[in-house]
Amino acid sequence: MRHLLLRLIINAIALFVATQVGIPGLRFDGDWKTIVVVALIFGLVNALIRPLLALLTCPLILLTLGLFTLVINALMLALTGWLAQQFNLGFIVDGFWAAFVGALVVSIVSWALTLVVGEEREWRRR
Repeated sequence: MRHLLLRLIINAIALFVATQVGIPGLRFDGDWKTIVVVALIFGLVNALIRPLLALLTCPLILLTLGLFTLVINALMLALTGWLAQQFNLGFIVDGFWAAFVGALVVSIVSWALTLVVGEEREWRRR
């Protein structure tokens, strides 16, 4: 349970940072509770849809030596933005390039926060 809560907080911070770095087409108008809900949606999208999409596009991933996963990450962020708009959460992803650059920022921030928190090492010890 602690692992899931920590991942939710890391995703929330990463999504917030991505909206604050000035990427055109990626914005957030809300409070911290709303960004946590968006992070929950993002986590569910990544847990449920991303594996299926990765399986279906496996030949493309292999052909591009893994670079197509960047496109998959962008699609997951775009889907999160679309779902957030359906629930009027104030998280807007306007276009593929905003999603692509935003997904890069989210990935880098998530990776850095995971290193800082040391969550991976603790999870592997158990």
